[in-house]
Amino acid sequence: MIRVLVVDDEDLTAAAHAEYVRRIPGFDVAGIASTAAAAIAALADATIDLVLLDMNLPDGHGIEVARRLRASGNRVDIIAITAVREIEVVRGALSLGIVQYLVKPFGFATFSEKLAGYANWRSQLDASTHSTTQSQIDAMLATLSTPTLVSLPKGLAAATLAAVSAFVRSADAAVSAVEVAEALRLSRVTARRYLEHLADTGVVTRGSRYGTPGRPELEYNWSR
Repeated sequence: MIRVLVVDDEDLTAAAHAEYVRRIPGFDVAGIASTAAAAIAALADATIDLVLLDMNLPDGHGIEVARRLRASGNRVDIIAITAVREIEVVRGALSLGIVQYLVKPFGFATFSEKLAGYANWRSQLDASTHSTTQSQIDAMLATLSTPTLVSLPKGLAAATLAAVSAFVRSADAAVSAVEVAEALRLSRVTARRYLEHLADTGVVTRGSRYGTPGRPELEYNWSR
């Protein structure tokens, strides 16, 4: 699971974003903070993977929060979620390694696409070895900079791909299409399509599972 800290000074907005996070498979809300100080304190918890960071906070700017985190050596991923559109703020966010910039207001579909793109980028990054190729780097960056749904093969949805990726990654052992289908309430054919896509892109490895009646069943394991 990708553990998320929601940072927003408006209670209703923070609650809405937290509920959005809970609706996306593979993500979990680690906490909600309404101030810069509370966000920095919460991020002392090393188990938080992603921050949804508002720029306008009552005791400081989101850019300053990001700057303080980086200065302390905290490399947590950050997605800016804000109504701020000034180019200086956008440039500052990018210079601090903020991976996505989402402008309010937005609906769940846009939010889900951004988080699915982030999950896919994270999956590709985690699946890579200590060195990589130019094409792999380009593919990783494209996952963040272009709509995820466009970059996927026809018929594959970003949110479902993120859910399948998260399930395989968190499994203690290799999983089959049947096991993924049952866990995520998908058809076996659908689960197999997503697993094959992950295998073709190198995110998971495929192998044969023996010891069951009939032909060997394919199983998939997260590439570590």
